[in-house]
Amino acid sequence: MSQAALAALPAIFAALGIAAVVSFVLTPLAIRFAPRLGAIDHPDAERRVHQRPIPRTGGLAVAGTFVGVGVLGLIANDLLHFAPALRAVRTPEVLALFVGVAVGGVIGYLDDRLQLRARWQFIGQFVLAGIALLADIRINRLPNPIGDAFVFQNDFVGEAAAIAATTLWIVGMLNSANFVDGLDGLLAGVALIAVTTLGVISLIDPVSPQPLVAMLCALLAGSLLGFLPYNFHPARVFIGTAGVFAVGYALAVLSVLGTAKVAVALLVLGVPVIDTFWIIIRRVAQGRSPFDADRGHFHHRLLDLGLTHRQAVVMIYAICIVLAVLSLALSGRGQISAFLVIVLGGGLVLYIMTRRAGKSLDRSSYPDDTETETPDDVRDVGEDISGTSSGERA
Repeated sequence: MSQAALAALPAIFAALGIAAVVSFVLTPLAIRFAPRLGAIDHPDAERRVHQRPIPRTGGLAVAGTFVGVGVLGLIANDLLHFAPALRAVRTPEVLALFVGVAVGGVIGYLDDRLQLRARWQFIGQFVLAGIALLADIRINRLPNPIGDAFVFQNDFVGEAAAIAATTLWIVGMLNSANFVDGLDGLLAGVALIAVTTLGVISLIDPVSPQPLVAMLCALLAGSLLGFLPYNFHPARVFIGTAGVFAVGYALAVLSVLGTAKVAVALLVLGVPVIDTFWIIIRRVAQGRSPFDADRGHFHHRLLDLGLTHRQAVVMIYAICIVLAVLSLALSGRGQISAFLVIVLGGGLVLYIMTRRAGKSLDRSSYPDDTETETPDDVRDVGEDISGTSSGERA
């Protein structure tokens, strides 16, 4: 680890701890004021199995902690210079990260309150991508499993390709975050594992260590860590679309800042990314909209195989941790190669699980979910059809 990284460690751990405490304090307030904010998930015999109203304001606590603690911390550092090493990323990029998380939280809250149609949610996703692009946050190179990385040239074609790749990455990450948010604590836990891995890699990078990126990762990790006790099964609060947008945007941007770690993010987030990919492929092959809701997600397959709610979540955590360790051990080329192998292998596993489960993936085949599944086994009949969805609500 470089001297700059070592010098930044106290500030990084302080950011992690302070964010965790603030989030842990703010989340009960978000629960308390949820009725006034109009963001309550009410029981619905057709689509939900929880038996009582549950607030959908957890994402506001996560986003508020990340932005509030981050902005105040950077201001304090500018005044006191207690961590001079935290200056590796340009100010516009940091500003775009905080503004995007705040805007994502607001757009998501509007959906949690008003149940926006999919078209408005998509507009919101592209607005978030635009915030990053305006700050010149770009994916300038893509990992290549069989040779040198693809580098976008500094010309019109290269710039257009970089913009398209960055937009696709951010929008794709937002939808992957949405698709994985189907069980209590699942999105928060998977995101915590992913952002911790990104932070560690930012610190130990032997060529270009990035203490500021590591600190920003620690901020998000702390924000999720303080929230997770309230969100783990049985949840007292849902993260909501506000959390999906805020966390998804933060993960997308943090993986691009400085030395791009897109391959790392792809590998660590292999479960939601692969789940999203195969879900879309399957729905299109069936002649359906990619955003039609069903019980075809990986976590639903685990439940159908007999795992309890907590067992399914912990199993996905374990898979993500294994992938995180793998990402730390492999190079950029090895990371993307491993990801491609997992995409193919994951598709085969999902197919086998579908055959074994022996159940239709059509939502119409599950009219009696609230009678066949108990609140201890599943929080919802898929978060993507419960109103939290950022893209699957028709």
